[in-house]
Amino acid sequence: MFALSTYDGILQSSRQLGIMVSAKIADKPDKDSMVFNRVFIFALLAVIAFVAPDVIHAATARNSPQKKTVVARKATSTRTTAVKKRSTAGTKNGPVLRKASYTKGRAPVSRYRQRNSPYSGFWTVPNFADATEGDVIDGEDLTIRRAAVEALNGLNGAVVVSDANTGRILSMVNQKLVLQNGFQPCSTIKILAGVAGVMEGEFSRDKVLKLSRREYMDMTIAMARSNNPYFASIGRKLGYSKISYYAKLLGLGETAGLNIPGEQPGIWPDKEVPSGIGMMTSFGDGIGLTPLQLSSILTTVANGGTMYYLQYPRTQAEIETFVPQVRRRLENFEPAIQEIRPGMQGSVEFGSGRRAGYEDHEPIFGKTGTCTHWDHKTHLGWFGSFNEVGDRKLVVTVLLTGGKLVSGPVASGVAGQVFRKLNESRYFASNPQPLPANTVMASGAQAVYMPEN
Repeated sequence: MFALSTYDGILQSSRQLGIMVSAKIADKPDKDSMVFNRVFIFALLAVIAFVAPDVIHAATARNSPQKKTVVARKATSTRTTAVKKRSTAGTKNGPVLRKASYTKGRAPVSRYRQRNSPYSGFWTVPNFADATEGDVIDGEDLTIRRAAVEALNGLNGAVVVSDANTGRILSMVNQKLVLQNGFQPCSTIKILAGVAGVMEGEFSRDKVLKLSRREYMDMTIAMARSNNPYFASIGRKLGYSKISYYAKLLGLGETAGLNIPGEQPGIWPDKEVPSGIGMMTSFGDGIGLTPLQLSSILTTVANGGTMYYLQYPRTQAEIETFVPQVRRRLENFEPAIQEIRPGMQGSVEFGSGRRAGYEDHEPIFGKTGTCTHWDHKTHLGWFGSFNEVGDRKLVVTVLLTGGKLVSGPVASGVAGQVFRKLNESRYFASNPQPLPANTVMASGAQAVYMPEN
């Protein structure tokens, strides 16, 4: 602005002098005019010579490369200082921005996404940990345990492997995590929702729902791809009371094992949660599920409707005298199982659990689950599964905890590795132990009436 105003002043002064010169020339003879002309020109040149350097300097200083460099350096220094302050100050839940996010080689968009993520600094549980720390392995099948530990490959999680035909726990890796009082089941709750919908006669594997303006889906595809709107509609259609009935029938809210020290019953809310029944049947809002409870549900699905107490024999004498204990027999449950099995197989074949791997001669059935458990400040990755190789059916339940690395698909890869490693060791080719003839109904257990379809 200074440069422009000075330059305008010079022009204005020049014009005024020009007017004065013209007037003088008109009034004076030629000789005097020539002298005055020369004096005027010399005076004008002197004024320009005196003022021009300041005008030029003021006009070009704003666009000077040197000044731009100084300004840029100052701005960069200010931003870097602010970033470092944010990264070191932190919050109650951890740093807002990790140091790695502004180091050399990291794209600016990564810094933006991490800084503005709703979970930035929230997940406090590490992705990797020693899952075997504190475990007592007495009584476990060491072949299965070795496969489970190798499949985890350092991930912070737990693996439970049980026999679907007897309810015996063959291995429990990360026993401290397994015996906690439950985590949000995420999308694994869709197994319960699917069973409830079929048993009430409102849904079937082929029932197509309109989910959006151009999206239609049946239950098989919805289960395979873990579609939330489909299973939320089941919850809204049936209501809390019916969903709660089947949840308790499948053992939610009570311990799944028989005399397993330290086992917790999980959580089943006594009323519909504020987020709604649809969120309960699609995300598992308000529910606390343990790996043992999910193993129990999958055992029931795998064997066609018999719910066993999970037992964990720890000595050789307990193993030799092991007798399966039936918790309850679910009458008319078989049709519902047949309706949800294609979706669970589709999950592994082409859906969210395809990292588990799929072989036509050795099919795996499973369901993934991914969400954030706010109370534990961790991201969760669930995968409940069972295989079907002759008469030897194993249930493999995986729960992973950590940050954004953790997900249901990652958990499905862990379960797939367990099955593959056991197959490589020819575990399924060995002669399976026959179901003991002295299988008994547990004290107080009874057959449960189920509504006709």
